[in-house]
Amino acid sequence: MPNNQIDLVIISGMSGAGKTVAIQSFEDLGYFTIDNMPPTLVPKFLEIIDQTNDNKRVALVVDMRSRTFFKEINMILDEIEDKDNLSLKILYLDATDNELVSRYKETRRSHPLAVDGRVMDGIKLERELLAPLKSLSQNVVDTSELTPRQLRQVISEQFLSASNTVSFRVEVMSFGFKYGIPLDADLIFDVRFLPNPYYLPELRQQNGLDKPVYDYVMEQEESESFYQHLVDLLIPILPAYKKEGKSLLTIAIGCTGGQHRSVAFAHRLAETIQKDWPVNESHRDKDKRKETVNRS
Repeated sequence: MPNNQIDLVIISGMSGAGKTVAIQSFEDLGYFTIDNMPPTLVPKFLEIIDQTNDNKRVALVVDMRSRTFFKEINMILDEIEDKDNLSLKILYLDATDNELVSRYKETRRSHPLAVDGRVMDGIKLERELLAPLKSLSQNVVDTSELTPRQLRQVISEQFLSASNTVSFRVEVMSFGFKYGIPLDADLIFDVRFLPNPYYLPELRQQNGLDKPVYDYVMEQEESESFYQHLVDLLIPILPAYKKEGKSLLTIAIGCTGGQHRSVAFAHRLAETIQKDWPVNESHRDKDKRKETVNRS
């Protein structure tokens, strides 16, 4: 896709058919996403996107919450389709009446078009009003029998191409337990059982990315055994996390202060995993002690 081309997906469809899951899926695929975009703002928004060098892959939810939707959507579509650098697709999500009623009962929400709270009346009216838009949609997905995970998979298969960002990546991070466990970690491993370089004066001011510290940590007999068991555990299960629909798996390795042992282990693990998977390596507390000394 040329750098100046805008890849736009408009997400619409029946209320309760899964638009929230859909917009989250596009965000995971690397799209810039906006929920509940008023149709009249779409052309102006595309002008802004066109003038930037940022992400030009955009997914917008335009639905019944925009009260002027039906009067304006066709006019807006005609206007933006004339843009030479725009690739437009409409994703329409649908489900059977029985399934939509069941979902509304589960969530105890009222339908936006329901008269006197009768869900079935709202569904019937919405289906009639949305029929023309459904006929224009290039991608129609019936979510009646789909779980959220399956819907994410369908969207990934339909909209993820070789030129797009990857749909699954791994974050390997180090941290210090004394500063708290990272709340966004999916898997946490503790290496505080290893000999601590902090107690060696010549290593104390360095961190696990420095060769003397890295070598000291990895030369311990317990280190190699632990690392091999860790890799044997993680490598086989990464495909299962991707298959489950997860877009980011965060693996956190902690030691006491997050400067020595955990940094060395996280760095080595990231180098191993990146042979097969996209990886980002980070060290949350690597410089915390240095910052504390500077403030004092």
